[in-house]
Amino acid sequence: MAGLAPRIHPLVASFLRRRDLLDEVVARFGSPVHVVFPEVFAENVAAFRALLDGYGFRYRICYAHKVNQSRALVRAALRAGLGVDVASPGELANALASGFTTDHIEVTGPKGDAFLRDLVTHELTVNVDNLWELDRVACLAARQSGGHRAAVLLRMCGFGSSDRATPASRFGIPLAQATRALELVRQRHDVLDFRGLSFHLDTNDVRDKVAAVDACLALVERAYALGLTPRVLDVGGGFRQVFLADAGAFDDYLHALRRGLAGDGEPLTWAGHTFGYSYDGGAVRGIPVFHKYGNSTPGPEFLRELLDSPLDGHDGRTVAQVLADNLLELWVEPGKALVDQAGLTLAGVEFVKEAADGSVLVNLDIARDTITPADQEVMVDPAIVYRGARQDYRHEPCGVYFAGNLCLERDMVSNHKIWLERLPLPGDLVVFVNTAGYQMDLSASQALMRPRPPKLAAVRGGADFTVHPDAAYGVVGGG
Repeated sequence: MAGLAPRIHPLVASFLRRRDLLDEVVARFGSPVHVVFPEVFAENVAAFRALLDGYGFRYRICYAHKVNQSRALVRAALRAGLGVDVASPGELANALASGFTTDHIEVTGPKGDAFLRDLVTHELTVNVDNLWELDRVACLAARQSGGHRAAVLLRMCGFGSSDRATPASRFGIPLAQATRALELVRQRHDVLDFRGLSFHLDTNDVRDKVAAVDACLALVERAYALGLTPRVLDVGGGFRQVFLADAGAFDDYLHALRRGLAGDGEPLTWAGHTFGYSYDGGAVRGIPVFHKYGNSTPGPEFLRELLDSPLDGHDGRTVAQVLADNLLELWVEPGKALVDQAGLTLAGVEFVKEAADGSVLVNLDIARDTITPADQEVMVDPAIVYRGARQDYRHEPCGVYFAGNLCLERDMVSNHKIWLERLPLPGDLVVFVNTAGYQMDLSASQALMRPRPPKLAAVRGGADFTVHPDAAYGVVGGG
């Protein structure tokens, strides 16, 4: 059975070939451990810049900090000359401590009164989520001394057309409230610096994003008519990662998984797990609860597709042409696409056992929540770093499930069968590749008093690597 082999960046592959270095990392920092690669991050930034430099408009790239708590990656964003998009007081503090100045920080996400007070005091750009927030920012700005005007973007939602509607979102100002929002901005022009419009859609369908752009450009025209001067269109993030070496393998695996659920092939799920599928009338139906890992389009190419899309409301001119014609500055907030391939999570094999149903379990020194939200499944095979030519290896392919280190039935690191070239043994290392995009931090827990894994930054120097604690990267003597 063919597996779901990961795509591995050449720099990361070089790191994994250094078994002596991996052993040193585990000996010093323990297992499990997260590692980020700022140089890969910098390459991803360069790819976005190479694309955007080819168009005739101004732009700003803001790294979406929420994708990873790593200070090393925030400092890599600073070194690359990016802005940073923060969504909490903690992220704001990290950005400021890493060296970002307030004019390069944008704030998104839900915000309470105390947070808004800090944002107005720091004179940051606020991506406004709702009418209460807009009114509150105006009131707080009016109390500031020195005549400061609070910079705001209006985040909109509820896009679509008569034949296609975008999914409902808990974020943003509904288009039906756009007139009230623009009127409030006009009335409080003395304390609000209206930068422009924004949106962030949780979708990979470019048609939805084009519809959002079209709607926001119509609001730009309405703002002009009110005497306002919007100059920014912020299209958010949501740009893609590439996880697999062969994107077609994902569909092949899903086909085999569905056949197994229907009893027409080898079962590929642990303890009857269905991933949201149902068996009905001789067919497997439903939508799986995991992401589509078969994407082969990297983030910059997806952005190119958006920018080159024609707009019905502008005589078929492309998004890029309309931005340039109207002297609008494009803001983008990539997170996952900037950390694509820029991180891994390493764990040791504790033991191997056979379950009552004959399934082979490889127990790891890591919990499921350390690398993925509990309700998701990472449909990418890990890389195995075997410990040399041991005599006790069984040199034959085998299908296994990876189990975690918590005393909980649900702590299965993989609920789908993973095919390995040979069975690993205690002392071998299992490497989950491309985990920097939310997987390291979003669901990591300290259940059963297990500490959170340390985070490191690896930097290549010639043919060698140096490894620093994450917080030490970018400071004197720390990379």
